[in-house]
This record gives sequence, C-alpha cells and structure tokens, in this order.
Amino acid sequence: MQCVLAVDDSASIRGLVDYVLGQAGFDVVLAEDGQEALDYAQSHTVDLVLTDINMPNLDGIGLIKELRALPHYKYVPLLVLTTESGTDMKMQGKAAGATGWIVKPFDPGQLVATIEKVLS
Repeated sequence: MQCVLAVDDSASIRGLVDYVLGQAGFDVVLAEDGQEALDYAQSHTVDLVLTDINMPNLDGIGLIKELRALPHYKYVPLLVLTTESGTDMKMQGKAAGATGWIVKPFDPGQLVATIEKVLS
C-alpha cells in the first residue's frame, strides 16, 4: 500500500484528504504543519507528500526545500495543495522542488488521479 504524507493546518482539509485518499486505497499520514511533517519525514519514508503552502512553523515552500535536502526524499513526488494560484508562488514551488500544483477547492477524483499518475 502506498503511503501519502498530507500536510495542512486546516483540520477539515486534513479530514477530507484522509477520507478521499483512504477510500482510494492509500495509507495516509497527517501532519498539521511543515515542521511536524519534516519531523516525521526525517525518520520515515513515504511514497508522496501532499502539502499546503500557508502554514505556521514551517510553510510548504520551506518544507519542500527541507525534504529535497534529505537523501531519501530526493525523488519522492511532492505535490502542493493550496488556495494559492499565482504564477509567482507556483514558480517558487517549482524552484523549491515541487512536482506539481493543485488548487483548492479540489475535485476528489482529480486529486486521486493526479496522485496515481505521479506515482506510476
């Protein structure tokens, strides 16, 4: 079973992502912010990380940079799930090492399809 680390400071978004990906057969690990996700990632490997951008403690761009610096996360897909849709922010994400960008509100089927595509 493939494992997704989902990072969002919104409990409702975490719950929705957990439900949607769980129904699709993924093992889901949840984190409330980038620092919690980074702490988890330093001692565990997941198949994909799905992160918000705007979070306390460590934002999504910072998390992506930190994960890319870890040897076992060099090639792990890092998807951004955020309300941010501006070109500047997307370019920052890409420069940090993001694999893709999904704008909230998201379509559950499209989210699953995107994750499956990136993992295949």
